[in-house]
Amino acid sequence: MSGIVWLGDEADPTWFPEVSTALAEPEGLLAAGGELSPARLLAAYERGIFPWYSDNQPVLWWCPDPRAVLFPQELRISRSLRKVLRSGRFVTRLDTAFTTVIEGCAAPRASSPGTWLTPEMIASYTRLHALGFAHSVETWHDGVLVGGLYGVCLGRVFFGESMFSAETDASKVALVRLRAEAQARGIALIDCQVPNPHLRSLGSRCIPRAEFVALLGRHVRPHGPGSWKAL
Repeated sequence: MSGIVWLGDEADPTWFPEVSTALAEPEGLLAAGGELSPARLLAAYERGIFPWYSDNQPVLWWCPDPRAVLFPQELRISRSLRKVLRSGRFVTRLDTAFTTVIEGCAAPRASSPGTWLTPEMIASYTRLHALGFAHSVETWHDGVLVGGLYGVCLGRVFFGESMFSAETDASKVALVRLRAEAQARGIALIDCQVPNPHLRSLGSRCIPRAEFVALLGRHVRPHGPGSWKAL
């Protein structure tokens, strides 16, 4: 871990090095160590930093450049997805099954039999949910949870963490609901962290890290916990 800052558990949980000091290889690695307390996680997200590591590693903190983002008004809804939405097949809900959603995101997938969502991370985000900062958007079919996403909301920014789908289009339906909630609640930016073809097809794009951090400065503060069950 040479070249990056080590965060000890005894350190000020709100302190992080400047994101401009993140490594170029691996892209965006900024710091290691520390714990996943609510104070540290919230301080990280305020700065555009997120944890991502596996069971056999210390906590690793990242802020890549460029940054994948989705502006709510730029979400692409295909003709086939519009047909699914009109069919009424799925029902979406907010914050009614947060733990089940994050466990669904942690489940092994055909393309990736492992998971980066460690038990420690699941417990930490569940604590943030209890405090009103982490939220789930859920897709239900005949009373069964079949997809969803979760993330952290600070001010006018939703930091998306992960999504899962047990039925075709279920996670996309959750993303459409997230777009609707973002527009209703004045959320200006959905953070997608790192690019991937799936999110790109839905309208996400990459912006320079400096631009992303500037957007956080405009939209993250002031922030506080809040319920997503009703406006």
